[in-house]
Amino acid sequence: MLPARDAAAADPPAASPVDVVPGQRTQTPALVQGLRDAAPAGGSAADAARGYLDGQRDRYWIAAARRDLVPVSTTTSGGQEAVRLQQRYRGVPVLGGQYVVRMRQKNGERTVTGTSGKYFTELRTTTTPEVSEAIAVERAVDAITTELSERKFAGQEPPAGAPEPAPLTGTARGLVVLPSGAGVLTRHITVRGSDPATGLPVLREVYVDARAGYPVLQYSGIKTLDAPRTADRRRTPNTRARTDAQARGPRAAERGFGVKLDGQGVALEVEYDAYRKVYALRDRTRIPDDYGSLATWDARGKAPSEVSGQWPPELEVVGAPTPAFPFEATNAGAVDAHWAAANVYDYLRDKHGRNSLDGHGMTIDSLVGVASYDGSYVNAFWDGQKMVYGIGDAEFRPLSAGLDVVGHEMTHGVIEHSANLVYAGQSGAMNEAIADYFGNAIEADAYDIPVSDPDSGLLGERLCRTKEPRACALRDLNDGRTTSKSFLGVGFGTDNGGVHLNSTIFGGALWDVRQELGAERTDRIVYRALTQYLTPLDGFTEGRAAVLAAAKELGTTAAEQRAVERAFTGHGIVPGWELALGVDSDVILDRVNTTDSNPGGGGGWWVASKSNEDGSEPYSVWAGRGDGAGEPKLISPNDGRYHVNPATDGKTVVWQAFGSGGGVEILARPRAGGPVKKLWRGRGASTAMDVDGDVVTFGHANHGGRQGVTYLSLRDPANIVRIGGGTYHQSYTPSVSRGKVAYQDKRRVRAAEYEWTTHVVDVATGQDTVIQRATPGARIGPTDINGSHVFWLLDERTQQDRTTVRRAALDGSGIVDLSPQTGPDALNAYTLTVSDDSVTVGSYLPDPEIRNESIPKLYQFAAGGAPDDPGTRRGRVSCNRGEQGPAAALTGSQVVWLDATTGISSLVTRSRPTGHCG
Repeated sequence: MLPARDAAAADPPAASPVDVVPGQRTQTPALVQGLRDAAPAGGSAADAARGYLDGQRDRYWIAAARRDLVPVSTTTSGGQEAVRLQQRYRGVPVLGGQYVVRMRQKNGERTVTGTSGKYFTELRTTTTPEVSEAIAVERAVDAITTELSERKFAGQEPPAGAPEPAPLTGTARGLVVLPSGAGVLTRHITVRGSDPATGLPVLREVYVDARAGYPVLQYSGIKTLDAPRTADRRRTPNTRARTDAQARGPRAAERGFGVKLDGQGVALEVEYDAYRKVYALRDRTRIPDDYGSLATWDARGKAPSEVSGQWPPELEVVGAPTPAFPFEATNAGAVDAHWAAANVYDYLRDKHGRNSLDGHGMTIDSLVGVASYDGSYVNAFWDGQKMVYGIGDAEFRPLSAGLDVVGHEMTHGVIEHSANLVYAGQSGAMNEAIADYFGNAIEADAYDIPVSDPDSGLLGERLCRTKEPRACALRDLNDGRTTSKSFLGVGFGTDNGGVHLNSTIFGGALWDVRQELGAERTDRIVYRALTQYLTPLDGFTEGRAAVLAAAKELGTTAAEQRAVERAFTGHGIVPGWELALGVDSDVILDRVNTTDSNPGGGGGWWVASKSNEDGSEPYSVWAGRGDGAGEPKLISPNDGRYHVNPATDGKTVVWQAFGSGGGVEILARPRAGGPVKKLWRGRGASTAMDVDGDVVTFGHANHGGRQGVTYLSLRDPANIVRIGGGTYHQSYTPSVSRGKVAYQDKRRVRAAEYEWTTHVVDVATGQDTVIQRATPGARIGPTDINGSHVFWLLDERTQQDRTTVRRAALDGSGIVDLSPQTGPDALNAYTLTVSDDSVTVGSYLPDPEIRNESIPKLYQFAAGGAPDDPGTRRGRVSCNRGEQGPAAALTGSQVVWLDATTGISSLVTRSRPTGHCG
């Protein structure tokens, strides 16, 4: 680590009373300040830190620090040391379990000045897995495959010219304990590949319960600049550099020249590559290591999924025949990327004494020219190894044209090698906020932008080709968003739990501090909070405490401390802020704490899966009355399996059960009580489940993700019918009512040509009626059915990001649209549930603007009757600000849904829709 060049080297403020902030769900304090305790003499900083904790068990409740805390890193700054320690429970790492000990070293002696982080003292789980790695990988891949297939409509194929998507693959990363309650032992699986519909890269971190094989947590490992519409590779860049140096002989450092996309000419550090006979955009002058460098690579138009987490062997560093790089390098964003990476490196070195992203001189690789199948890509991301910049489009320049964008992505690398904030929920929003902060700070420093400039908080404003800067800005740290008015509670399936949607709440507070305390001082405070206080699972409140503590450590006055407090309070970040988020719905089941399980309803009853208060137990199925009378009733057995995706007609409850042996079972039980009956066992099932009378139907996936539909008799499960499930014939999204099953079907009619149709089959007679054939290129979505009509969603590609809500009689006649695909009120519906007189759809509007309407909401229509009666639009079901998850119709206009407004999903209801939301 290079020596610090800030106030950290000065003596700390005079001793003050010890300040202890208690931890949550642990006896170990979250933050201790004001210490002047002697650390054990001799050995490394990590030895001293663990020895200190071992000697202070009454304060920290860490029984054996030398055994249970593994050194991660030691950050030195002047005479100060911050030791980051990873918690292990019985030898297994604990997700987010990190503790930091801060010390001052002087004259060979160490003094502990403070501690912070999370050490979970209540863990009691077993560490012996019952699920094999192979089953865990299969379940993780199946979960992501199902999610991607259900997010898109059946029939959505990759656009013309897109490469055939490769199957998703999973890699086992070892055992991890999730710190929920007594703990959940999981197998960590990394799933990677590409989305078959969009071609965008998929890199998911999935945690599969090691007792029952159910995925209990998953989030994206790709840290993107904007909400998207440790990996293996053949050779790492450092290895590639060594190989090249040995094979091609010495290279000479040169001074090059290029023109950025804004027309400014800049000097570039390059080297002559004698093997290729070109001048290459590789800078070896900055990183003090024989093989360390800043290199800018040419993606050659490869898609994001082809470069995310991997390194195609044919890629080369951008080169030119002379040191003056031509227009092609400018146009690809290579000149900007190389110049900007050098500026960010210099900022980290000069302002914070940091040697590269990891603090130890790692090579910095930038990849430019990435494009989707249509030749454009307006995004950038850090994939854990490198920065990847999209080529832009007709309005957006290549993403490397924004110095703040480059600073943002490189800061993700710094975060990953320091606090490593988990990229989900509040910790993920802080990850984005800190990346935004330093991206803007670096740009302001380079272009001498005063903090008082109203546009100083814009991110990406220099990407515009023709529009005004604010029109292209991706975010604004001066947008004034607060927790009370702007926080958007969403599940991890939406924007990783709101990492972009909510980032400017915390980022805005940091930017306000910068306006109060000035740029240089605030930058040091935020950097100190990131590298020496924050730990992976911290949320907004812990982030506030970390910044305040870092500011105090760096010598802020009482008045300046109050200014920092005002900044956070002004954005609503105060202890307990989540409790103030209001809703207009009635809670049925609070804190369901489940993942990827939809509720069901029918006959005036609801059914849903629920874990315990802290989310550590396998899920159970509960049932209750929609009118709130009586107490909810446990339906499924507590047998260690995960019981999910229940459905009911008010008399019978059916659901899926996942256990340790692999495969999934479909179970049933009378709602009033009785024995549990096994109806089916198979490799995997989709979330689509339904029951009515004697008929049960569900979607399933055969090997390779081939989708099929099954329906069977509740009384005689051997009486079973299967549809689809093959390579050239697949079926989707079944529903059942009064002995009739609706579903969507894909069938190959000739080579490379498929037909998409909506069907209703009469179970008693076997008569299968084609309700409608989709036009070529259309996408068909979920179905639902009542006693008189079948309903489904349809996208005929007549308007981007909008869909049709369609209805037909059970014989295929009288087709009408309850909600057309075009027009000012058109919806982008993606879920569907019906009763005899109501149709409720979930809809969201993909929108670059951060707003309430861009996350899923529920809309309701009258179902209508005669062909000339398309039904009336009743409007919004609820005005809750957060995500309104999949709904289930009970009776009349009443529905239940999973609502995440408060940031924690609960099952809620309204007896009737609210209609209009102001």
